[in-house]
Amino acid sequence: MLYEEAMQMYFQRLEDLRVDRDKTQEEIAQVLHCKREVYRRYEKGIYEIPVWALMQLADYYGTSTDYILGRTDYPQPYQKVNRG
Repeated sequence: MLYEEAMQMYFQRLEDLRVDRDKTQEEIAQVLHCKREVYRRYEKGIYEIPVWALMQLADYYGTSTDYILGRTDYPQPYQKVNRG
């Protein structure tokens, strides 16, 4: 997969996950503690999404960061690793 295709899939997955759950950009921005315009720019690919926000969205949607990034087509999250 070309880099541009992968990036487009990532932006589309952010939007699809949100829309599939009937959430607004404002509601997801609240989850991330940012302004709606900032989240909109993540979703449109204008801003690069920080790793912490990607991880938070994966947890929120019950999926993996790899799914959001388009590295897998399987939306199931990975098992949590107990590091203690």
